[in-house]
Amino acid sequence: MKLLKIKRETKYEKRYSVKMGELTTQVTYIKRYILGLPIRTLHKYRETYYGKVKDCKDCNISI
Repeated sequence: MKLLKIKRETKYEKRYSVKMGELTTQVTYIKRYILGLPIRTLHKYRETYYGKVKDCKDCNISI
């Protein structure tokens, strides 16, 4: 069994952008696991309708 594993997971989330308003988008999380427990999120990004990859820092999770 590996002690350290890096895993990529994609989920749908509702986000809010100033320019576009509320949108539902796929957000991909890259996480580090040690012994099967998630330790740290290394990176999270989303893909636009046109295939461009953007960082999730420019839009907030809608309430």
